[in-house]
Amino acid sequence: MNDSSSVAGDFFQHRPKDECGVFAVFGHPHAAEITFFGLYALQHRGQESAGIVVAGNKERKFKTHHGMGLVSQVFNEKELAKLPGTRAIGHVRYSTTGSSTLENAQPIVADCSRGQIAVGHNGNLVNANLLRDELEAEGAIFKTTVDSEVILHLMAQPTNHLGDSILIQALCKVKGAFSLVLLSEREIIGVRDSLGFRPLCIGKVDNSWLLSSESCAFDIIPGAKFIRDVEPGEIVVIDESGLRSYKPFVAKDHLGFCIFEYVYFARPDSTLEGANVSAVRTNMGRELARLHPVEADLVIPVPDSGNYAALGFSEESGIPYDHAFVRNHYVGRTFLNPSPLAREFGVKVKLNIIKERVAGKRIVVVDDSIVRGTTARARVMNLRNAGAKEVHIRISCPPHRFPCHYGIDFPDPAELIANQLSHQEIAKYLQADSLGYLDEAGMVRATGRGENKFCMACFNQKYPVPVTPDIDKLILERRRERAESLVFAEDTAPRLFSGKI
Repeated sequence: MNDSSSVAGDFFQHRPKDECGVFAVFGHPHAAEITFFGLYALQHRGQESAGIVVAGNKERKFKTHHGMGLVSQVFNEKELAKLPGTRAIGHVRYSTTGSSTLENAQPIVADCSRGQIAVGHNGNLVNANLLRDELEAEGAIFKTTVDSEVILHLMAQPTNHLGDSILIQALCKVKGAFSLVLLSEREIIGVRDSLGFRPLCIGKVDNSWLLSSESCAFDIIPGAKFIRDVEPGEIVVIDESGLRSYKPFVAKDHLGFCIFEYVYFARPDSTLEGANVSAVRTNMGRELARLHPVEADLVIPVPDSGNYAALGFSEESGIPYDHAFVRNHYVGRTFLNPSPLAREFGVKVKLNIIKERVAGKRIVVVDDSIVRGTTARARVMNLRNAGAKEVHIRISCPPHRFPCHYGIDFPDPAELIANQLSHQEIAKYLQADSLGYLDEAGMVRATGRGENKFCMACFNQKYPVPVTPDIDKLILERRRERAESLVFAEDTAPRLFSGKI
């Protein structure tokens, strides 16, 4: 994505952040190690924290390890050796509700009257704030500020509803996007919400079952194979007797799979909802070339998310495809202040230009999206400084104008350039010779599926699940701050003991 944050110490984190990745394994003697490799393949879905919870060991207790940072930073051979067991769930996180702290790292574990339960969540619950109010009023004590913990508290509640499982009762109360992996003392469970916002798929290695946010995680495990997607509204329960499927929720006519998974988030070697991601992105490039043709000498992608769309644009237009941007794969965060010099450094250190490829040529730059626009503008200027004769920008999705409430941390709408400027004004700001976005119809055609299968609210504001405008990732933190201000106010502090000693 073409945009740069001006926040100190976080210039390279300018893309919309993903909604996390989950992985699970049942019935493997090296469950933690398998989960480590699964999470390693899902690292693109979250880089803030990682965690694994393991069961099925001699002590019959959950073993856990969480840490801040990348999977390879959090886990090593020594830590994995401390996680014996035959079943496990794992999680890589980018915070979409709750700040980036160790206490908010997942999977979250609870020990209640029903035994030990752990959950890993991909998505976002839009009514977590209201549910948390109700639960706390009943005496629940929360350890984190993430929405996922609400599910564990709902499952721990006593129930008078005979017949339905505690999980089904809990899920009937939550609203929003959730693909879950759960670990109990006897089984692992996979769940997708009824609209299917976030992906979840099933695999096998030998006689062991696997669950993953994306199928690419199975490819890294020797002998593993993709079986199928978990369907929207489906619950799969895996135990010693195998896999059982339940569909307790009413089927929806209009689904809500996040189409931005195809545009940007998912790895190109994954298969989502029956379609290979790289093939869909290539189709998006072809649609883009038909919608916004241009006379040019070279098509170049912004790596890596623009690679396949640029390939499709080249194939459809007949304009040669080449790589002129060189990506530094080892760039992490910088702690320089956000001065103009540091911002320019942040753009150039991540993507450098091969001047000889672009000098004197009319260039088409293909990328997946523009968010704030500052990095896109810097790239256009860098191309011109490298001698490009013309620079034409082509984007393989529609303009982002609205926030996502289902698990993507888009900036405030006031920071979205397409929410503030017209098409012509954006092109002028970027200093591009032309600008073309793919439209919704072309984006959907590229997937080979119907429009009623997708959520495209970040483009068209049609939210499949109603949301309130005050929802954001730190809403639960603000609740905690308000509560703490009351507790420590001398006149309002509650007394835990009101009698005389």
